[in-house]
Amino acid sequence: MTDLATLPPAWEIWSDGEDGRLVLAYRPDVFDGDEFPAACLPTLYLTHGRRSRRPGQNPTDSTGDDDWFVTLYLEPDVSLEGGERFSTRADALESVVELAHRFDDGEIDYRGLYQVPRERYFDRLDELTG
Repeated sequence: MTDLATLPPAWEIWSDGEDGRLVLAYRPDVFDGDEFPAACLPTLYLTHGRRSRRPGQNPTDSTGDDDWFVTLYLEPDVSLEGGERFSTRADALESVVELAHRFDDGEIDYRGLYQVPRERYFDRLDELTG
């Protein structure tokens, strides 16, 4: 079973709910709302059921009672495509830790996720990752 102690130190556990929901934040000491907008804080979500960041919006596809999702957000409207679906929390947690490592190692092309680039933000992420 995956242990959160194996997360890269750059990722901080922001929330670990009794319902299994987990929220991780990347370098909140850097992306603290002063130098960069607070919305630029990279976050990883593990949720039971698909998560929607837009108030009043329901997920478009149905999910089962045992569906767990892993989603990486760079901003509320900027996420890694294809948030992954798992049938168990253990499998989803394993994916969270693996994705956290890939991001921290610079293996995620975050520039490709943006329609309007934030060059200063990208430069700072480049310094911090891989």
